[in-house]
Amino acid sequence: MDRILADRAEHSNGALTIVALALEAKVPRNALTQRHTDLKAEFYEQVRARGGTPDSERRLRRQVRRLKELTAADAHEITQLKADRQLAVRRAHAIVRVLPTQTTP
Repeated sequence: MDRILADRAEHSNGALTIVALALEAKVPRNALTQRHTDLKAEFYEQVRARGGTPDSERRLRRQVRRLKELTAADAHEITQLKADRQLAVRRAHAIVRVLPTQTTP
């Protein structure tokens, strides 16, 4: 943990993530996420204390921002499609009204 926080990683890319921490410590990732949650919490606490944001959190924030943009775009498209549908229905009704009625012989 100290090597990563000091930007002197030897066995990982030095990212502020649990994956990098596990690589640096040469232990399986699940050892930190399942058995040693106290170490995981301490690592993230130290990252935040030094004013940093863990890479995983930055990645998730970017993904949330992108998903919000997509949701807004979808909502706009749905609104437009509803308006288009209403216009198509009105036009169909107008066409039906002007068509001559069919009489059967």
